[in-house]
Amino acid sequence: MEEPARPYEMTVPKTKAQGMVYALLMCIFMSLGMELYNNAWKTGVPLQLGGMSNLTWNVVLVALSELWFIIPVVFVISNAYGNRLGTRLASTLIDPERDSSFWRSCVVVACTTLVMCPSMSLFASMLFSVILAGRPLVDLPIIWIGTLFKNFPIALLWNLFAASPMSRICMRQIFPELRRRA
Repeated sequence: MEEPARPYEMTVPKTKAQGMVYALLMCIFMSLGMELYNNAWKTGVPLQLGGMSNLTWNVVLVALSELWFIIPVVFVISNAYGNRLGTRLASTLIDPERDSSFWRSCVVVACTTLVMCPSMSLFASMLFSVILAGRPLVDLPIIWIGTLFKNFPIALLWNLFAASPMSRICMRQIFPELRRRA
């Protein structure tokens, strides 16, 4: 007899197709959150009195307009090495026999962010600051470090508290067999 799911049990893709759908959902939600955040910074929204509460529809529209090319980049990087390295790093920090599935999931998310955020920050630094804004290539390392310092805290929090939960909710709606049993 199968053991009932514990309340904190996470939705885990069971097939390769489910894994690809989950990966795509994560790419969409992470890209959306980070594009909103970075476009808000680019327009000075967090520096205004009231901070991010001053987000405008213009910022949202610019972020949405960039998703068409950011999502494929995130998908390629995450599937090429980001998810594997993050999972491998997490496996050194967790004990499957002792740790809850909730804790294991949180550690995997954190470790994947530890790989993906520097990678995407480097890509964004090259594209937006060097190629499009014309900064000299010699400035790339310092631009990348500054971008990483700005992005890592929000990437980790967005991944843990928004993108991952939203992706799991969507997975349970798309694949009913992943829903928790009462």
